[in-house]
Amino acid sequence: MSQTVEAAPAAAPSDPAGRVRPGLSNRLLARPEIGALVAAIVIFIFFLAVAPAFRSWDSFFTVLYQSSTIGIVAVGVGLLMIGGEFDLSAGVIVSTAGLVNALFCWDLGVNLWIGALLSLVFCLLIGFLNGFLVMKTGIPSFLITLGTFFVLQGANLGVTKLVTNAVSSPDISKIDGYDSLGKIFASNFKIGSVTVWGSVIWWLIFVAIAAWILQRTRTGNWIFAVGGAPDSARAVGVPVVRTKIGLFMTVSFLGWFVGMHTLYRFNTLQAGNGVGNEFLYIIAAVVGGTLLTGGFGNAIGVAIGAFIFGMTSLGIVYAGWDPNWFKAFLGVMLLLAVLVNLYIKRISTVRKVG
Repeated sequence: MSQTVEAAPAAAPSDPAGRVRPGLSNRLLARPEIGALVAAIVIFIFFLAVAPAFRSWDSFFTVLYQSSTIGIVAVGVGLLMIGGEFDLSAGVIVSTAGLVNALFCWDLGVNLWIGALLSLVFCLLIGFLNGFLVMKTGIPSFLITLGTFFVLQGANLGVTKLVTNAVSSPDISKIDGYDSLGKIFASNFKIGSVTVWGSVIWWLIFVAIAAWILQRTRTGNWIFAVGGAPDSARAVGVPVVRTKIGLFMTVSFLGWFVGMHTLYRFNTLQAGNGVGNEFLYIIAAVVGGTLLTGGFGNAIGVAIGAFIFGMTSLGIVYAGWDPNWFKAFLGVMLLLAVLVNLYIKRISTVRKVG
C-alpha cells in the first residue's frame, strides 16, 4: 500500500547570514529604471493612439534626436547626482562652450580646431572649480553652481555683445576646420528615408560607458559610496574629493560636447541658449530612478528619463495640442518619479526576514 507524502513548501532561499534573497519580482522592482521604463511604455502607447504623425519611423528618430540633446548631458548630471551633488550650471555651460569656440576663432581668425580645444579646456576648468569649491569650502553644490550659472550667463551675453555687437555668435561656416568638426559633432546619415543624427549614436555610447563604469568598475563603487555615505567612504579609503571633482568635470565635458553639436549644426549660437536646461537634466535623472539624496540610480534609467522628455515634448506637438502643457506634464512626472523612487528604494533595502 503506497503512501502519498505531501511536499512541504519550499523555503525562501537565504544566504549564510540568514537574510532572505528577494524574489524575481522584488529584484525587478528594486532596479532604479523600472518605474521609468513602465512610464515610457505607457506614454509611447498613448501617443501612438492619439497622434497619427507619431507612428512613422521618421518621427521616432526625431524623438531620439530630441532626447539625445538632453540625454548626453543628463548622463553626467545623473552620475553627479548618484555621487550626491548637483550642477545648476550644466545648462548654460552648453552655450558657453559653443560661444568660446566661435568668438575666439572669429575674432582672431584662427582654425576652429584650436577654438574647440580651448573651449574644452575652459569647460573642464569650470567643472574643476565647481568641484574644488564644493569640496574645499563645504558650501552645498546647489549654491556653488548657482553662482557659476549666473557668472556664465552674464559673461555669455556680455562678451558676445562686446565682440559682435549682437547677442549671437557670427556664422562660422566659412572658417577653417568647420567641415571636419561638423563631421564629428553634427553629422547625420540615412537609413532608407529616415535621417539619423550622429548625436543619437554618441548618446548611446556615453550611456553605455557610464553604465559600464557604474556597474563594472571600482570608480563606479566610489561614485555610489560618496553619494550614499561620504564619511564612511572616506574612512575606508575612497578618494572622495577626487571622485566628486571628476564627476563635476564629466558634466562639463558632456556640456561641451552638446555645445559643439549645437554650434556645428546651426553655424551660430544665441548667447542666451541653454538657460533652464539644467532642470531638464535633473528631471531626466530623477524620472530615471536617481534619488535626490544620492547613492542610488543608474545610467540606463537616466537615458529612459531623457527619452520620456523627447517623446513627450514632440508627442504633444504631433497630437496638435498646446505645447504649453508640456511644462505641466514635466511637473507631474517629477512628482510621480520622486514617489516611485522612494518606494523602489524601500523595496531595495528590505533584505532581512520579517
